[in-house]
Amino acid sequence: MRCQVFPPTTLGGVEPLILGLESTCDETGAALVRGTELLADVVASSMDEHARFGGIVPEVASRAHLEAFVPTVEEALSRAGASLSDIDGIAVASGPGLVGSLTVGVAAAKALALALDKPLYGVNHVIGHAAVDELVHGPMPERTMALVVSGGHTSLLLVNDIATDVVELGHTLDDAAGEAFDKVGRLLNLPYPGGPHVDRLAREGNPEAIPFPRALTSAKAMQTHAYDFSFSGLKTAVARWIEAREESGQEIPVADVAASFAAAVADVLVEKTIAACRANDVDTLVIGGGFSANSQLRELAAERCEQAGIDVRIPPIRYCTDNGAMIAALGSAVARRGVAPSELSIGVDSSMPLGTITV
Repeated sequence: MRCQVFPPTTLGGVEPLILGLESTCDETGAALVRGTELLADVVASSMDEHARFGGIVPEVASRAHLEAFVPTVEEALSRAGASLSDIDGIAVASGPGLVGSLTVGVAAAKALALALDKPLYGVNHVIGHAAVDELVHGPMPERTMALVVSGGHTSLLLVNDIATDVVELGHTLDDAAGEAFDKVGRLLNLPYPGGPHVDRLAREGNPEAIPFPRALTSAKAMQTHAYDFSFSGLKTAVARWIEAREESGQEIPVADVAASFAAAVADVLVEKTIAACRANDVDTLVIGGGFSANSQLRELAAERCEQAGIDVRIPPIRYCTDNGAMIAALGSAVARRGVAPSELSIGVDSSMPLGTITV
């Protein structure tokens, strides 16, 4: 989807100072960005409040955002040495995400925009995971591939311009990569969230011990789902393998299960992404999202991209999980391109399409 573009926004030659607000799930994030320079980034997480339930509880997350919002913004301003009057624009994640959590952030952003008489930019959370890379590695090349992998999203994006022209090439048809890791963590009786524990154990196991399936990679599947992903069947295969061992009274080699499962996920993600890069004549790949912290994915992407002549850019782990920096980075890119601000009447969209960059 292409956005309407106006002359680039500057203030006396100085790039605008953008406040970014993130509240799509269980992290309340606030950050300040000028151009591609991050001045402050503060995150308050409610993860511990969800751990006893074994997953995210939307009502708990919404209440946590209400409690954390003001102190998080105040701390970000303090670290940046700025005040509310210094802000030139406000960017907020307006989707996709949990409706209640999104509503808290968008309502707060509207209040600030109205009170300060500053432009409001409702932006796409998933695209923000790619945009944050510009704070680390600088502006993206004109054509860049972005693989965004997290607990809720696994998406392959062709980025012609991060602020105005992003095309979704593929996505997960069922479980996202991070979601599958958490579910396998439960199968292995690991603490919540299971993903980091599976990743840790996988480094101790044999990735070739168990031949778990690689979904949607057959010649037939590639004809209709060349850039789509599916991890539900893989999760089921792990469950059945564990059940069979338990029924026969055999010990479960937890590290080998984790390593073989992780290898299957990383293999499919990297294989399809490199194929997309080649088909679209792209030689730069950005990997973002919470699951991009996964060690197997990072190592395999670096190895295979080097072989394919593709420059792979992966932000440091602190930028991978949900944070205000990613929203401020996308808001800054949008403002600098002169994209029209959002109306104060904007709502939230829990299933916002990835062709929508700004609302």
